[in-house]
Amino acid sequence: MLKEHKEGVLLEVYAQPGGRCSEILGKHGDRLKIRLNAPPVDGKANEELISFLAQKLGLSGKAVSLIRGETSRQKTILIQGLSVAQCEDNLKF
Repeated sequence: MLKEHKEGVLLEVYAQPGGRCSEILGKHGDRLKIRLNAPPVDGKANEELISFLAQKLGLSGKAVSLIRGETSRQKTILIQGLSVAQCEDNLKF
C-alpha cells in the first residue's frame, strides 16, 4: 500500500468516485480505498483525489501527484516530503 521510492512515497489507491463526501474507507486488498465526492468525468475524480490526499497529509497539491491509473480505479500516487510512517499517521488507516 505504501512503499518507499527514490522520489518519495508511493501510495496504491482504489478510488470510488461519485460519493457524497470524500473519505478513506480502509484497506481494499493491497490498496487504500478512498471514496471521492466527484464524478469520474473530465479528470474531476483525479483532481479531488489529489486535493483530498494533500489536505489529509498536510501538503501542497504539488507534493502529491498521480503517476499511474489516470482512467482506472486502481491508481498509484507519489507523495513527496513525507516518510512512510508520516503518511500512515496522517492517513490513519
